[in-house]
Amino acid sequence: MHATPTAIPSLPPALVWTGRVLSSIVVLFLVFDGVMKLMAIPPVVDAFRQLGYPLESASVIGYLALACALLYAIPRTAVLGAIVLTGLLGGAISTHVRVHDPLFTHTLFGVYLGVMAWGGLWLRDARLRAIIPLRRDLFRT
Repeated sequence: MHATPTAIPSLPPALVWTGRVLSSIVVLFLVFDGVMKLMAIPPVVDAFRQLGYPLESASVIGYLALACALLYAIPRTAVLGAIVLTGLLGGAISTHVRVHDPLFTHTLFGVYLGVMAWGGLWLRDARLRAIIPLRRDLFRT
């Protein structure tokens, strides 16, 4: 017997476009961040010194950010890109916690970016909405 595919309800175009805009912001940020790290401009040098990382690791992190942006931007690999990006952001959050950076501006920035990445992907990808459905009765018993 063959299972019949269940229909995935489509979202209004405004929500899909919201997802695309959120996803685009994430990709643009990652590209900007990755390029700045590869260029090792003075703010990057200062930040790495403050965070206690050798400057040589800036290029590795820059290439990782660019790889995440590329994977996330391609629809077929977007979920993999979001997963890898989540790991990258977890490392950034951990670093900011370790050096006692301000909570809402520095430490939680990775959370904000992660929510934008997954939210944008959820809004633009019907397959992800099928796997992770959001329902109004989510917290009801």
